[in-house]
Amino acid sequence: MSRTPAVARRTGLAAVLGLAAVLGAASPGAAAGTRDQVGEVAYFEFEDVTRERFVVKLTDAERIKEARDIVGAGKPDHVMGRIVKRAVPYNARWSYHLDPATVRFFHVAIEVCDATIPYVERHLDEAGGAFLPGSVWCPWTSTLKREVAAP
Repeated sequence: MSRTPAVARRTGLAAVLGLAAVLGAASPGAAAGTRDQVGEVAYFEFEDVTRERFVVKLTDAERIKEARDIVGAGKPDHVMGRIVKRAVPYNARWSYHLDPATVRFFHVAIEVCDATIPYVERHLDEAGGAFLPGSVWCPWTSTLKREVAAP
């Protein structure tokens, strides 16, 4: 039995909103700020199919280890997280960044959160609505390339 496009869209949207809820639960604002001041912080660069580069900040020791393992092994894992519509010094080329507490790595994700780095920039004002519901971004062609120095 095949689903109608409307049902498929609702199902995809429900999945993204569920993912947004999980990412939201993983990002208590006060805790992220405290970790930055006392814990390890690392920066990683990823590239997408457009060959543009984007830097993510990680503040969770487990996530930092996972990123280092991915880079070291050359794994094809992709990057995802919740967009914050504000530029940051470590990613100055872009008008947005990923909330460090929401960054995750994935193998497969639903289409509704996929977009290239420059496409997100061009349509940033639409992010969080029909485009990238919940501001969850999972660029399917992202490839974690390397760890970079702190700004």
